[in-house]
Amino acid sequence: MVTDRLTPHLLSVAPMMDRTDRHFRYFIRQITGQMLLYTEMVTVPAIIHGDRSKLLGFSPAEKPLVLQLGGDDPRALADCARIAADWGYDEVNLNVGCPSDRVQSGHFGACLMAQPQQVAQAVAAMKGAISLPVTVKHRIGIDDRDRYEDMVDFVTTVAAAGCDRFTVHARKAWLQGLDPKQNRTVPPLRHGEVHRLKATFPHLCIETNGGIVSLDQVTEHLDQVDAVMIGRWAYDRPYDLATVDGRFYHNPSPPPSRHRVATALLPYLETWVSQGGRLHQVTRHLLQLFAGQPGTKAWKRYLTEQSCKPHAGPEVVAHALTLVPDP
Repeated sequence: MVTDRLTPHLLSVAPMMDRTDRHFRYFIRQITGQMLLYTEMVTVPAIIHGDRSKLLGFSPAEKPLVLQLGGDDPRALADCARIAADWGYDEVNLNVGCPSDRVQSGHFGACLMAQPQQVAQAVAAMKGAISLPVTVKHRIGIDDRDRYEDMVDFVTTVAAAGCDRFTVHARKAWLQGLDPKQNRTVPPLRHGEVHRLKATFPHLCIETNGGIVSLDQVTEHLDQVDAVMIGRWAYDRPYDLATVDGRFYHNPSPPPSRHRVATALLPYLETWVSQGGRLHQVTRHLLQLFAGQPGTKAWKRYLTEQSCKPHAGPEVVAHALTLVPDP
């Protein structure tokens, strides 16, 4: 077990586009109150010129919460960091890992791994603007710049600017030839190099990410690094996180049942619908709550068919619960 950990956040749920919106985060908070949560990536121009209430709004129940930014201009990133602090976020993270064509065309994401000085300038500007932690999520490498020495050079440069945590997706990214989905699965996992990074930089906070699908795997990684980030597994089988608070944060309270998780969401659904929101905007995140359990097909079918109807409200979820056995 790594001693003298540099972060209280042993586990986090990764920022995922079209996944980790405010509704999913509120849902996950009914399962675990301790894990660090992230927004979807929000670009600098969107924050500067867009609807901040829609882009940045969140419930206090979602905290601790990180705003992930996409951008490369130090001054604009510093402005967005100040906005994040004003909105009450707990941390600001810079995306240096997304390999999509759209992100590359905006000159941010994984392509910035080729420009560690640019990333360092961005981190320094944000650190100078706010007192919150400023962190970076990056890949193990990109294209042919995927030697361990290349990652060490990147981390050395960015660490000198004051980066508070390095979250390393333990796969390289191919900026050409693979789409974002393929970049999450095709390049092989190299967690050993993230472990080695922690050994090389024992004074830095190092978090590993990529392909982790069980709490036993989390435990194994925590013997080597400071923290572990969970991605698609948290979305596909969210209830697997129900024992996280007890197992990793020593919370003595028993984990909530699946039925209790769904029932706790009913007031939230009532408020959301009463404010003009659509039920399916929330329930689309709940489909996997009963994954692997008797009745899960009926649960998913009913929510899918009923939540999109006009005037659908929390009664849809309440009825769907009657279709699933409650142990």
